[in-house]
Amino acid sequence: MTDTFTTGKRGRKSSVILTDRLCETRVAKRTKTYDRKCPGLYVSIIPAGVATFNYKFTSPETGKQRTAWLGVHNPETFTVEDARSKVYGLKAKGGTAIAETLRQHKVQKVKQGKTVGEIIDERVEWMKTPVLKRDGEMRPRIESWKGVASHLRNFVGPRFGKKLPGEVTKGDIATLSNDIVEGRLGVPSVANARHMRRAASGLFNWAAEAGRDYITASPCINLPKLDEEHPRDRVLTEDEIRALWHGLDRNDLPWDRKTRLALRFALITMLRSGELLPIHRDELNVDNGTVDIPARRVKKRRVISQPLSELAQEVIREAMGNHEYAFAGRSGKAPLSRHVMSGALRGTKNKDGSVRTPGICELLGLDPFTPHDLRRTAATMCGELGLSEAGISLCLDHQASKDADGKPLPAITRKVYNRSVRIQVEKKRVVLDAWAVELRRIIGEPVELRLAA
Repeated sequence: MTDTFTTGKRGRKSSVILTDRLCETRVAKRTKTYDRKCPGLYVSIIPAGVATFNYKFTSPETGKQRTAWLGVHNPETFTVEDARSKVYGLKAKGGTAIAETLRQHKVQKVKQGKTVGEIIDERVEWMKTPVLKRDGEMRPRIESWKGVASHLRNFVGPRFGKKLPGEVTKGDIATLSNDIVEGRLGVPSVANARHMRRAASGLFNWAAEAGRDYITASPCINLPKLDEEHPRDRVLTEDEIRALWHGLDRNDLPWDRKTRLALRFALITMLRSGELLPIHRDELNVDNGTVDIPARRVKKRRVISQPLSELAQEVIREAMGNHEYAFAGRSGKAPLSRHVMSGALRGTKNKDGSVRTPGICELLGLDPFTPHDLRRTAATMCGELGLSEAGISLCLDHQASKDADGKPLPAITRKVYNRSVRIQVEKKRVVLDAWAVELRRIIGEPVELRLAA
């Protein structure tokens, strides 16, 4: 039996000569337009701006009309002429080619039938799947997946979760971004809008990758620029440091001693919350007075060997006691949560906005600050002491851009060749020991002067 396919005749009013410009026309409701040059070919345009080519024909086996999906219009990769060529090719090849096209159409409809909410769930599972990292450890594919998932589920999911990904437009993303900035979804925040855009862009780009093909292109392109974010510049004064240090000894504070010691330790060592709170006994080197922070807890995913001044060792000895973790929680078997320090400083609130537990800043009469501000305070005061910028950068686990003489360091030297841990530790020790001496002066403790050998 010869494979022949016929297309229904349509009047001139129901068909035009399709052009790429017509496929980019904005419509208020779904429209279908047939091509006069290629019978059976039509383009379907939806309000989201997606134009899809299809081929309608009558099957010789059943005598019924069928529709074969051809592809989504793209002015660079799949134009009107490409769609016409595909139809001519299908007609020439006959029934086998048509059947395969129908099968592909069925698969594509299943993929395109997934909602944004379903794709978000898939994306989160993909991000948190453990994979082998360069240092030989198995960790989540995207190690910051919790933050990304939070922005997807708090902002993108509630707004677009029930939509198909192809229905989300650039304007929709821009509107959501503006709502976040203007405070319609909580506290006004340019930072949250920026993180939402980054998370949404990653989601839609991932959904458009070959093999998934949930969409053909991401809507997160050419979005209007957000206002510039101003970096925090909070630095505690000497009076504030003194008030904080002695205030942390108050027994009437509603925050446990371990949390208060962790705040002191952060100020002394310049370590981040996530680096210092899980310190385990095995990570302490008593002989050389250092603590080794494993790469998995470090922002730049490299081991930090941080010297501990005598002041730092006093704090960590008190904090650790007989536990395995320096800053253990109530059970003593696990470290404190990485958010406990920031929560203690700002306090907690009930759902109605009333204060549940006042923060340390409020109780001590200090202007609000964060644990990260303690790092900035330590670094700033070390700079005022005249200590080297390179040494301070090392203490903060930043790549030093200048040497001890203030000369710029080549990027390849900083990133690849300068791997001497011993030299880095000694440079950091000079800074941290000097900072400990300055801290003792500020808080009013006697300073034992050491004579040079």
